[in-house]
Amino acid sequence: MRLDIYLKQTGLIKKRSDAKRACKNQQVILINVEPKKVAKASQSVHIGECFQIELENRLIKIEILRIPIRTPSRKDRARFFRLIDEQHIDSFSDLSF
Repeated sequence: MRLDIYLKQTGLIKKRSDAKRACKNQQVILINVEPKKVAKASQSVHIGECFQIELENRLIKIEILRIPIRTPSRKDRARFFRLIDEQHIDSFSDLSF
């Protein structure tokens, strides 16, 4: 399964176009390889891979546990990944008055 479709189906990113844009803007990084590399939207995802996803107000690290065959229900989405770390980003921290 493609990375952008996985991110959309598991609810980590709401739209596939947003997932593609995040990959294009180097906001999705494959972190369990050395050196870390920027993920492409078209790359295949595999069980055990770890990704760092930088959203506008948070930074999350996930591990892929399963790959869905079809779009899971909202309550079942969390079964497909494990949240390793989550950090909230203050969007106003760089402003100085």
